[in-house]
Amino acid sequence: MFGAPESTGSSTITMILYMVVIFIAFYFFLIRPQSKKKKQEDKMRNELKIGDEIITIGGIVGRIIGMKDESDSVIIETSVDRSKLALKRWAIASCDKSKEDSSQ
Repeated sequence: MFGAPESTGSSTITMILYMVVIFIAFYFFLIRPQSKKKKQEDKMRNELKIGDEIITIGGIVGRIIGMKDESDSVIIETSVDRSKLALKRWAIASCDKSKEDSSQ
């Protein structure tokens, strides 16, 4: 009566397929790499040990001299004058393994 097009069913399916493709693209380009990076960072932070050289997210460089598992923190020594800092594990950006491990 009003002359409605008969292809509205196929255009709806096409639109849904486009949305599914966009979601899959977001998953593979944004969500998945971010979760893989987070898993790697968590693994690195859990494998820390005394003697490892670390860099914090604030740019502080130091060597781990103590660990407190109950408070999830580490104590680092930052320079030649042996300044000590207590940091939470989440604040550690990267880790170089200890000098003893690299010499073996």
